[in-house]
Amino acid sequence: MLAAMARKDVASMFAVALFIGALAAAPTSVQSIGVCYGVIGNNLPSRSDVVQLYRSKGINGMRIYFADGQALSGLRNSGIGLILDIGNDQLANIAASTSNAASWVQNNVRPYYPAVNIKYIAAGNEVLGGATQSIVPAMRNLNAALSAAGLGAIKVSTSIRFDAVANSFPPSAGVFAQSYMTDVARLLASTGAPLLANVYPLPSYRDNPRDISLNYATFQPGTTVRDQNNGLTYTCLFDAMVDAVYAALEKAGAPGVKVVISESGWPSAGGFAASPDNARTYNQGLINHVGGGTPKKREALETYIFAMFNENQKTGDPTERSFGLFNPDKSPAYAIQF
Repeated sequence: MLAAMARKDVASMFAVALFIGALAAAPTSVQSIGVCYGVIGNNLPSRSDVVQLYRSKGINGMRIYFADGQALSGLRNSGIGLILDIGNDQLANIAASTSNAASWVQNNVRPYYPAVNIKYIAAGNEVLGGATQSIVPAMRNLNAALSAAGLGAIKVSTSIRFDAVANSFPPSAGVFAQSYMTDVARLLASTGAPLLANVYPLPSYRDNPRDISLNYATFQPGTTVRDQNNGLTYTCLFDAMVDAVYAALEKAGAPGVKVVISESGWPSAGGFAASPDNARTYNQGLINHVGGGTPKKREALETYIFAMFNENQKTGDPTERSFGLFNPDKSPAYAIQF
C-alpha cells in the first residue's frame, strides 16, 4: 500500500509539474497586445463606441495620436492601457519651455489620470529632419512637468521609424543612424522608460522579395536565418528587426532599455502583397508570437497593432487607408482572434 501511495504521490507531483509547465509555456500575448486608434476618416464610430469595441474584443491597450478629449473621456475606468501622443505639432512648443510642458500636462493628463490608465506619453511620432533636435528637450520637459504634478509613474518616450536603425542585418549589427538617438536612449535609461518603435516587415519584403520570403515576413514557417555574430537563429523578419533595435540600444550605452512596439501591421488592400489573407496571417501571427519575445529578449513584448479601423481620409500610399482590423461599421475587416 505504501508503494502504491508513493506511486500516486509521484504521479500527482508529475501532473502538477506538467500543469505548471503548461502555464509557463502558455502564450502571454493577451497581456501585451494593444491596437492603435487613428481617426483620419469621416465615417468612424463615436469615441465611446470605439472604447466599447475594444472592451468587447478583449483589447487592453490603445494608442491615440493626439490628446483627444473625447477619447480620453471614453477611456475613464476602462482599464485600457494607453500610449498618449502629444502630436508632432506640439513637439517644438513643449521642447521650448518647462512651462509649456506643464500646461500640456495640466490640460491633457491631470484631468484624466488615473481614471485613464496612461502608461506612456510619446514625444513625437516618426520625427524627421531638424525637428529631431526637439525630441530630447521635449522629453525632459515632460518628465519634469509630470514629476512636479505628482504623475511621475507615467513614462515619457518617443516613437521611432525603423529606419532610425542603420545596418539592421544581421540584427546584431544594428546601430542608430543619427547621434540624437544616443541622447534619447540614455535619457530613457535614466528614467526607466521604454523606447517606442514602429516595426513593419512589409517594406523590407516589398523592396527585396527575391531574398526575403513572404513566409518569413508573415510569421509562417520555412525560413531560418542565423546571425553569425552571436549565433542567434531567426524564423521571422519581425524578430530580426526588433533585435536590431535592441542591438542599437546596446551600442548607444543603454542595454537595459526595453522596446515597446508602438506600431506594427499589414494592409489588406492598396498595394504590393496587401490582401486580407496576408493581413490576417501577419496580424494573427503577431498576436500569437509576441508573448514569447525575440531570440535576444525572451520576454513578452508589448505590442500595438496598427490600426483599429480603415481610415478613408488618410493620404499618401493607398495602403495607408487599409491597415484596419475593423471596418467603420465595426465589422471585422477579416477574422482575427485576440
